[in-house]
Amino acid sequence: MHDRPEVVLTGFTSKTVPHSRLSEEDLKKLRELKAVSISGNRHGYALKAGDTSGVIQLSRVRLVLQPKLPVEGRRLIHWLCYANRQPEPNETLRNWPIGRDGYAGLVPAALLNECRQLLEQGLRRDYVLRRSVDTTLRGRLDVEAQATRCYGAVNRLHLQTFEYEDGSWENLVCGAALTVASQRSTDPRQTQMLLETAARFPTLRQPMEALSLLARAQYTQLNLHYRPAHAWARMVLGGGGVTDLLNPYGNGAKSLLLRLDRLWENVVQRMAVDAATELGGRAARMEEGKIVTSGGIGDRKPPFRPDVLMAFPPLAEGTGQSRFLAVDAKYKGYAEKNVDSTDRHQLLTYIVGYTDPDHPVALVVYPSPQGAVHRNLRIEGPRGLMGIIKVLGLDTRLAPKDAAEPLRRSMAAFASANSL
Repeated sequence: MHDRPEVVLTGFTSKTVPHSRLSEEDLKKLRELKAVSISGNRHGYALKAGDTSGVIQLSRVRLVLQPKLPVEGRRLIHWLCYANRQPEPNETLRNWPIGRDGYAGLVPAALLNECRQLLEQGLRRDYVLRRSVDTTLRGRLDVEAQATRCYGAVNRLHLQTFEYEDGSWENLVCGAALTVASQRSTDPRQTQMLLETAARFPTLRQPMEALSLLARAQYTQLNLHYRPAHAWARMVLGGGGVTDLLNPYGNGAKSLLLRLDRLWENVVQRMAVDAATELGGRAARMEEGKIVTSGGIGDRKPPFRPDVLMAFPPLAEGTGQSRFLAVDAKYKGYAEKNVDSTDRHQLLTYIVGYTDPDHPVALVVYPSPQGAVHRNLRIEGPRGLMGIIKVLGLDTRLAPKDAAEPLRRSMAAFASANSL
């Protein structure tokens, strides 16, 4: 599988693949994944990448999707942890080079790191229900099984016992995720480490059954330390995870995919909420932050809502309702190009819908690998100022809390009414 020829695509670039390289099953898989757009021509199939990064294993080729805005691998793990509200991993155990699986390969590596830390601390043991058949009574007799399978005979007894062992659901989830990750990793060293670690955890016959265990997961002080490992396990198993970073179809297709645009939205959302809380604001509730379209065909009234909507108290007590500030995350290279017309129209709609005429401001936040950038777009019409769009590029070389400083300053200016 790993010796197949590679087709490499960078974000929003296209490449033509001959018809003979893609089977009907491959085309069906690509359409389900929606990671690339497909158009046919007389030379083959033109594949165009989007914001998804990672690897897709096809029957005859290996499709590698590279990000248009690169982020250093170790820093990306920090962004993942930050968006997921997970503690940053232990530096002494981390070994996360960006290999053939690209950024998506960092997620199994993060899972491996957390599971190795659990092994160092000692796996949690608990009483686990076991069913067995024996000639002597030990534990509790399974009356139903005895009656239906042995028809009252007592030479073989169906038993239920509680054994004190490490086969609890917390460990089963980790073992299943490590097993799945080892099957899908293309890095030989990482695969070996995943297999060795998986062998030290209890396993499920069907690893994907771990998703049902995660769906019923409950955490207490006794098992809270498993939560980071389970967050990465959800992603590896294809269940979405807290931030829904991995496409479930990708893993099901023996592929690894990472939505960097979705990751960026989650990072900016946490940055904005944390900054607003420090300034006395809060995240707006869903019912108070709606721009609704009426008069369309049918009964639907789709809401028009930014990625993050912050609510701040009025400048003076008793002077009105909360003041709103819209923050939109864009995974685009706005350090080198102008904000496109679609995004300007979108931000102007937020300004009209959420702000008062004295402070018509909205923020657009994008990743800037070369360093922090800040500029204001003033949009004026025949009747004067329509709005100001603050374009903020956050330095992706910095830790998230440090990179958020330009966003924090702009929100502080809005909170104190010094935003123009």
